[in-house]
Amino acid sequence: QVQLVESGGGLVQAGGSLRLSCAASGGTSSIAAMAWFRQAPGKEREFVASIGRNPLPAYYEDSVKGRFTISRDNVKNALYLQMNQLKSEDTAVYYCAAGRVPVIIGSAYDYWGQGTQVTVSS
Repeated sequence: QVQLVESGGGLVQAGGSLRLSCAASGGTSSIAAMAWFRQAPGKEREFVASIGRNPLPAYYEDSVKGRFTISRDNVKNALYLQMNQLKSEDTAVYYCAAGRVPVIIGSAYDYWGQGTQVTVSS
């Protein structure tokens, strides 16, 4: 059973940066793809970015392209999300997910972390 634990969230001013981390443990050899999703208050969960094992391919939601970078360390079994030029609309709980294919559909992922809060003040 794969466990995912996110960290790195917090409060930051608009225009600032944060780096989220996700530590994976237990059965990590089965993980081919990892991703970040987010859910803002009153909104549905949405895709942010995903990455394959190699680590290509990587995909991004349009609103974060050029600002966010997803990466992974297969030796450390870790996933990262570098978030720059943060905006108030990036405020959400960010979730790490793991699965077989780096798609944008949340239901395709088998494992989820508990989430980490990111709050961007304007």
